[in-house]
Amino acid sequence: MEAGVVYSVIGLALAFDFVNGFHDAANSIATVVSTRVLSPRWAVGWAAFFNFIAFLFFGLHVAETIGKGVVDPTSVTVPVITAALLGAIAWNLITWCYGIPSSSSHALVGGLAGAAIQHAGFAAVVLPGIVKISIFIILAPLIGLAIGFALMVATYWTFRRATHARVGKLFRALQLCSAAAYSLGHGGNDAQKTMGVILVLLIAGNMVDVKSEVPLWVVLASHTAMGLGTLAGGWRIVKTMGQKICKIQPVQGFCAESAGAFMLYFATWAGIPVSTTHTITGAIVGVGATRGLHAVKWGVARRVVWAWILTIPCSALLAMLSEGLFDLIGWR
Repeated sequence: MEAGVVYSVIGLALAFDFVNGFHDAANSIATVVSTRVLSPRWAVGWAAFFNFIAFLFFGLHVAETIGKGVVDPTSVTVPVITAALLGAIAWNLITWCYGIPSSSSHALVGGLAGAAIQHAGFAAVVLPGIVKISIFIILAPLIGLAIGFALMVATYWTFRRATHARVGKLFRALQLCSAAAYSLGHGGNDAQKTMGVILVLLIAGNMVDVKSEVPLWVVLASHTAMGLGTLAGGWRIVKTMGQKICKIQPVQGFCAESAGAFMLYFATWAGIPVSTTHTITGAIVGVGATRGLHAVKWGVARRVVWAWILTIPCSALLAMLSEGLFDLIGWR
């Protein structure tokens, strides 16, 4: 395989990272924009900065999981990785067009699995890795919900005698910190998924050994692409995340972002590629539920859940179609 082809597909992987950035920008900025703590322009800049510097704070455990824990890197080829990326990007763009906050992470996992199965059968899939990721499709939003609910209850109790004006002023400042913390976790978990794909690509192209770790240039390129994507925004999904699920104020935004950040830090250090979309949505629902079940617009939440359920099979199907097309034209 010529190096030029491999580097072209690496460019496609970074394009996915860019799309991931603007598709998931809403996860980082929806609450801070909806509470009017920051304007959209300042919010995306704030989030992009912390997306980029995340590599200074986290190891590369998630990259290892994506690179070697979803499909067997020795049984896939450069066309397989290309098909996986095309399937993931296509699904991201479809859900972005309709303003549905689906998971870029699970789109990538589905793309990898679908393309690998089309190319080499089910033996190419690392089943324990798929099972672990699938379990956290359920656990990530539930944990985010529980932590968000608990933080909101604790905050209500702590500030029960404070005036509304005082609480609002305090949490407008604190939400800058929680938004930064969440963006840090978003960059740490999501950018590593692209690093893992590029690592598999380098292995498939015989450019690094199968036991190699992620090169530094891949780390920097992935974080840069995600940061630039976040700067491009994601306004369609911001509205769904920050307004349609439930109405929030700075205190609710702080609790939701803090809960999401805690979950992302745990998952990143544990090497689990979770969905930042699932995590923050669960946290927002948990925070909203403290005001009663009527405060959450369950019809919108139901539509979001359906997108979560469909993401892996739909992105897998799109990747399988891409890989099948490559087989037809003889690119193997």
